[in-house]
Amino acid sequence: MTFKTIEISDPQFEFEGFRFITVKSPSLKGRVDVSVYIPEKAKNQQDVPVIFLLHGVYSSHWAWSMKGGAHKKLNKLIEDGNIRPFILVMPSDGLWGDGSGYVQHVNQDFQSWIGDELPALTKKEINHVSKNSSFYIAGLSMGGYGAIRIGSIYSHIFSGISGHSSVTNIKDLITFVEEDWSFWNSEKQLDSIYDVIVANKEGLPPIRFDCGTEDELLQPNRYLHENLTKLDVKHLYEEFPGGHDWNYWNEQVERTFKFFNEIDGNN
Repeated sequence: MTFKTIEISDPQFEFEGFRFITVKSPSLKGRVDVSVYIPEKAKNQQDVPVIFLLHGVYSSHWAWSMKGGAHKKLNKLIEDGNIRPFILVMPSDGLWGDGSGYVQHVNQDFQSWIGDELPALTKKEINHVSKNSSFYIAGLSMGGYGAIRIGSIYSHIFSGISGHSSVTNIKDLITFVEEDWSFWNSEKQLDSIYDVIVANKEGLPPIRFDCGTEDELLQPNRYLHENLTKLDVKHLYEEFPGGHDWNYWNEQVERTFKFFNEIDGNN
């Protein structure tokens, strides 16, 4: 994978394990930002596993850390000896409108940015990551949709998938944004996570997803769970008190980290 330009933060100015990258994406035909968190205990290691965290609508690469404190949750689990070191890679979706959906558009491919380019960029620019590193993908809301969709399609890349309060159908995502999605062709592109999973059923990595009991997306998540169960697709679905907000995601992201750690321990 070739990138025309890559700008990366100077180590002398980096802080608390954070690194920032701006890259010109061939799939997006423009620049895109990535936040990277490297825990202290990962800095002397090689082949460190990587977790991609995808943000929701209206947001960007900084949300999981600066609104969710995901790096603090991760680091505490590592320091307490509950999980092994992981590196967090938190990309912008590309900043199309209120949210790209992490899917293919007419002239930009947001799916390829995450599934093809981001793993290559991570291995190229983070020296603790190699071809032997495992990759995992998770997200919230729109990012949950993207994580489950992309994780299923790129099962040869990702070893585990997790979604929090996930949008389960692109048609539901459209209700959150103001942009015109008339370019979307339901006949050619699969709308629902369920259909994507069915189309990629062979070789799926382990999947988990959860939703708050006061979340407006609860019923779609229950519907997804019920249909995956009928299809006999192995997965973990959980419900917890909470709504569609950072209070919920701050609490539940720890389950994603533990889920991926369990998978990684069995690899």
